[in-house]
Amino acid sequence: MGKQYAAPPGDGQSPGSNQVSIVIEGGFRVIRANGLPDHAPGQFPNRGNPNVIAVQNYHFRVPLQPKENTQFTPLRMHPFGVALNGVVFDPGAAEWWQMDPRSGWTLDPISGSQKLGVDRHNAHVQPTGAYHYHAMPTGLIERVTGGKEKVALAGWAADGFPIYGPWGYGDAKDTNSVVIRLKSSYRLREGTRASGPGGKFDGSYVEDFQFVKGAGDLDEANGRFGV
Repeated sequence: MGKQYAAPPGDGQSPGSNQVSIVIEGGFRVIRANGLPDHAPGQFPNRGNPNVIAVQNYHFRVPLQPKENTQFTPLRMHPFGVALNGVVFDPGAAEWWQMDPRSGWTLDPISGSQKLGVDRHNAHVQPTGAYHYHAMPTGLIERVTGGKEKVALAGWAADGFPIYGPWGYGDAKDTNSVVIRLKSSYRLREGTRASGPGGKFDGSYVEDFQFVKGAGDLDEANGRFGV
């Protein structure tokens, strides 16, 4: 059954209303959407992003019974999931040190030090007009949680696993445990970069971070298994 949401007041506008349909077909969850957010986006174009939000024609199928991979698979330059409102999660950025993808240094669009026009929902716009999230979608989370600190579904990854956040149960296997804000196990490296842009590891680049097992609540894929 399709749904439409009117965007609340904000500093930008979508070219239309959010439209998304989520149905079960066989062993798959089928998501059709126009890619427009159900919240007011930031102002686009802007100084860091020259693109205009445009209607998309999305049709995704994700398995109802996802299976754990045997090894960690790094994300590439493509969407890895879709939010409840039909906006895609596409965290990677085709931006590198000196615009060289072979440099080994990828700009982090939500670091705050990069001027890539990301709005308060951790989103901006592709040249195709696709509005997409680089991190947790603030406006969507505010809507589904009612502004409260509670566990809430945000969407699904391409492999079918649900995407939750930023809140989770203190005990991943106990719904009666205290709700906490989950912490990533990625930490800034210490010292300075020995190549590329040089300078201190400050989060400007994805490679400034390293996974430290047990440093947070989540695994190398920024997820965990639980109820």
